[in-house]
Amino acid sequence: MKTLLVCTSVSHGNTRRVAEAMADVLDARVVAPQEAAAADPAGYDLVGFGSGVFSQRMHPDLLGFVRALPTSSGRAFVFATSGLPELPFAPYTRPLVRLLQAKGFAVEVTFTCRAFDTWAPFKPIGGINKHRPNGDDLSAARAFAEELTDHPTTTA
Repeated sequence: MKTLLVCTSVSHGNTRRVAEAMADVLDARVVAPQEAAAADPAGYDLVGFGSGVFSQRMHPDLLGFVRALPTSSGRAFVFATSGLPELPFAPYTRPLVRLLQAKGFAVEVTFTCRAFDTWAPFKPIGGINKHRPNGDDLSAARAFAEELTDHPTTTA
């Protein structure tokens, strides 16, 4: 299965570490949106889209990249790292999932994990989740990737 991971990781490299853990399992190429052309995802069986979360939103660079994509019939999944947990009534991954679905992607389950965060209110105390993603988080990312290879037609 040919896989591409499009990842925006700007603050502490958290999301990139998660993407690389998944890429090891999926034998995937990891690129930033600026390194990929909008036509690139069409050449892959599965595409992961991930970023850190900023004010309960996925990174604007990733969202802009997805908005520029042509219509697709491919499979995709979304992954994110965040200092705070995803709120059940307003998940931060939902807008990206909906955007991908509007582009024609069959969106697989999403993956999120906590990560080191020095966003404004946490900066004076040195940030939160200082040692995350940790080994357990990266193991969970690998297990998530294994599930994608074990169940290639599962959709959320």
